[in-house]
Amino acid sequence: MTDSPGRGLFAGTAWHYAQYRPGYPKRFFDSIVARFSLDGTGRLLDLGCGTGQLTLPLAEHVAQAVGMDPEPEMIAEAARQAQTAGVTNVAWTQGGSNDLPGRLGRFKLVTMGRSFHWMNREQVLTDLDRMVDDDGGLVIANDGCLVRPTTRWQQAVEDLQSRFLPPETFRTPAGTPEPHEAILARSPFRAFDRTTYEYDRPWTIEQAIGYLYSTSLPLRRLLGERQAAFEQAITDTLLAIDPSGLFTEPVTLEVLTATRG
Repeated sequence: MTDSPGRGLFAGTAWHYAQYRPGYPKRFFDSIVARFSLDGTGRLLDLGCGTGQLTLPLAEHVAQAVGMDPEPEMIAEAARQAQTAGVTNVAWTQGGSNDLPGRLGRFKLVTMGRSFHWMNREQVLTDLDRMVDDDGGLVIANDGCLVRPTTRWQQAVEDLQSRFLPPETFRTPAGTPEPHEAILARSPFRAFDRTTYEYDRPWTIEQAIGYLYSTSLPLRRLLGERQAAFEQAITDTLLAIDPSGLFTEPVTLEVLTATRG
């Protein structure tokens, strides 16, 4: 789920993204439907939609959904997922937040899942003010990352990535990004609530490796001929931790629900 500054970051990851990126819990969707009285009317925009992890479950609650992502492979894979699921009321469009407002029209709800941090957030909120219905709003959802370890097995995965890849791969910009809440507080959508969902997410070794290939880090390209060795090292290391090959990630899903102040 990328935006214009990150165009190309997710190139080549769409299949893995669709197969191995985890979805969201039912109670999260139930809360959104209730909060915005989604009754099968109105329109939804999923901005930075990826392969439709938010778009598809919410589509049944609106008249039309629009999934938008700058990565063409993501859009193509999302369309395949929709066809497989029999979801017919979604329009998929290539583009990022820099393309707003465009000719997309107006929406009851705009969702951004694991994507808002890629965007020029202040400009996005200004643009969305012209696109969101008077009684509508925004949902910004972000959960943890498998390779930001909180357990022994996750730490082992992170250590193996560091061993197989050059140090400069993991350099991050200096400074701490301003929290989403601070950006919202001075935006047109300044009335917001924060809800946290905590739950356990199960993983197999295959799923963990697939997830690694779905991130903005172009892992398969960086590994090159060492890909098989990396996968074997992950497998051996994780089986040494738990021979069952089954692992649990404690997840914290943070959701910001925002309307106009």
